[in-house]
Amino acid sequence: MTEAFIPPAKPIIGDEEREAVDRVLRSGMVAQGPEVAAFEAEFAEVIAGGRVSVAVNSGTSGLHLGLLAAGIGPGDEVIVPSFTFAATANSVALSGATPVFADIEPEQFTLSAEAVEAAITPRTAAVMPVHLYGHPAAMHELGAVADKHGIAVFEDAAQAHAAELDGRRVGTFGSFAMFSLYPTKNMTSGEGGMVSCATPEIERMMRLLRNQGMERQYANEVIGFNARMTDIHAAIGRVQLTKIDGWTEARRANAAFLDRELRGVTVPPVAPGAKHVYHQYTIRVADDRDGFAAALREEHNVGSGVYYPIPNHRLASLERYAPGLDLPETERAAAEVVSLPVHPSLGQAELDRIVNAVNAVAGAGA
Repeated sequence: MTEAFIPPAKPIIGDEEREAVDRVLRSGMVAQGPEVAAFEAEFAEVIAGGRVSVAVNSGTSGLHLGLLAAGIGPGDEVIVPSFTFAATANSVALSGATPVFADIEPEQFTLSAEAVEAAITPRTAAVMPVHLYGHPAAMHELGAVADKHGIAVFEDAAQAHAAELDGRRVGTFGSFAMFSLYPTKNMTSGEGGMVSCATPEIERMMRLLRNQGMERQYANEVIGFNARMTDIHAAIGRVQLTKIDGWTEARRANAAFLDRELRGVTVPPVAPGAKHVYHQYTIRVADDRDGFAAALREEHNVGSGVYYPIPNHRLASLERYAPGLDLPETERAAAEVVSLPVHPSLGQAELDRIVNAVNAVAGAGA
């Protein structure tokens, strides 16, 4: 009998989330209301280090509105990684500013402070690192570069709920930080995003921009969007907040097991002082990564994912911002990375299967 497929990611939605949705539906108040307000307060306490947080309808909306709330617009440049999901650079372009791509460092796949400094021009307004795969970016080094040049720091924390650097939560370093609540993230609201805000001014502008420019009905102050979160989504997120600590420890325990047992591949190193929350467990395969992933699936029924095979600066949608740009570490990572299952739903038998499959495929290719 063929063993069941092990998916690379698995959203966890239980009876408590269903009951929360039913409660909201019975209440008759399903748009932005008391559930959203409660979710914002609870998220700030549990995830965002106490920073005021504003709920929106997606992570991408969170980045876009965060940039606008921070005053980013035409004529500005924002330095971003190319090795990430396109939403990071998309949000900069949507704000009217120019995304400027910088290379990553090879260990944690996050922005290189040295590369960022080399990319700064008189038009640079900010740098927006991504805490990729759940590992914090080098915020101390990036912050030092930003301070030296008088530019702002924003955080794309889409994949890094509860990650820390030297005991400090991600989402508390920049002027704002965005956390995604997409179904495959470490916690979900079904769809949505949350933005932690460093100042009352950014918070207020976020609230205006997400709600057609209004704090009071029909008293539009600025041109805004409909980027509100519903109470249905917030209710799901509130339940998930009660579970994320346990899920995070399960991810970290699964990763520790994989670290100990995998052979023939480069497992993800963790920087000193960093708490990795393993949204993805990403290894490097130097030779024939795609063949490696295919063998895991076809020979062992073990899923994996490649995040991200095409760097942003080579995407048809974004390449006009980076003509002729050479980012060697970004290119190497895009050719070598593959993410293995690490989600909290894995049992020991599945973890053993993943290890056996990776070791067998890596050994066969040696």
